[in-house]
Amino acid sequence: MVALSGPDGRCLQANSALENLMGISRRTLTRSSLLDWLADPTQLRETLHLVARNEVATSRFDALLYRQPAGSAELPVHVIVNQTDWPGCVLVELIVIEQQIRQDREERTHGLAQANKELVRNLAHEIKNPLGGIRGAAQLLEMEVTSKELTEYTQVIIHEADRLQALVDRLLAPHRRPHVVADVNIHEVCERVRSLIQAEFPRGLTVVRDYDASIPEFRGDREQLIQAVLNIAQNATQALSTQVHATGAEADSPLHGRIARGDAQLVLRTRVARQVTFGRQRFRLALELHIEDNGPGVPEDIRDRIFHPLVSGREGGSGLGLTLAQTFVQQHQGTIECDSVPGRTVFKILIPLP
Repeated sequence: MVALSGPDGRCLQANSALENLMGISRRTLTRSSLLDWLADPTQLRETLHLVARNEVATSRFDALLYRQPAGSAELPVHVIVNQTDWPGCVLVELIVIEQQIRQDREERTHGLAQANKELVRNLAHEIKNPLGGIRGAAQLLEMEVTSKELTEYTQVIIHEADRLQALVDRLLAPHRRPHVVADVNIHEVCERVRSLIQAEFPRGLTVVRDYDASIPEFRGDREQLIQAVLNIAQNATQALSTQVHATGAEADSPLHGRIARGDAQLVLRTRVARQVTFGRQRFRLALELHIEDNGPGVPEDIRDRIFHPLVSGREGGSGLGLTLAQTFVQQHQGTIECDSVPGRTVFKILIPLP
């Protein structure tokens, strides 16, 4: 949100984002003073004079912003004041603190995801090379031994080598597949995932569709998006198959899960989000896809790490499903967010729309 101001705080120009934030028209904004927008205008008044007199080039501070209608809650913002090339004009940028925190978190997440992908790819290649040699040596050894007991040992080596090979192939999958771009209808993606989930769980699970039919098509890789949504939905169904309150060995039994009890619910919800920022770039429209379940929630000890490779909340899980989902969504310039409490977990996919 940006405004062009005079040294006295009078608003000369304002962009549409600031107009939306303040809840008043741009014409009204340009008849007002920035000093009237803040709960305590002292620091802004001093900063405007310093920047206008060329004593400082830029300055930033936190403040509380008044919004319309009058009496609405004050909004914490980060204020950035910069010099401009126009004499007597100062550029003032207002960033909602919550948005700033979200941007910082997205940048950290994106940087960490890139580092993780590079690490996993390098590690997978390092594993892959000797793995073929181990399997080949075990096959040659099997041809030489005559003891049935020793043959069983070589079979174990071959079987475990194949299992590791399959894991490595999954780690390398996002880097091998070409990005096939075409027009994508997100509801076709959701319906494909719904049919796969309901084929696996024909009873005990209700899949609720809550679609916004006005969402336009966008350019993307349909198969990648199906895989991303399917991975998240499958994680949800696995959570819905576990006991919420049981402990010990019973906790992993699907006989005690919501699906077995018949009250499991998975919601696929699509909406249009407006004025969404991804990293440092702002988009007028974005797809907002929610995958929501009424399961026990993401374990608290891994909640901040669920998108990291090989991190899983269940025994025997590969920990790759959400990592791959995040990779595919990021290839569409989007993000995935998770909000989880016992009884309600929501994964939100955000992707820019044209």
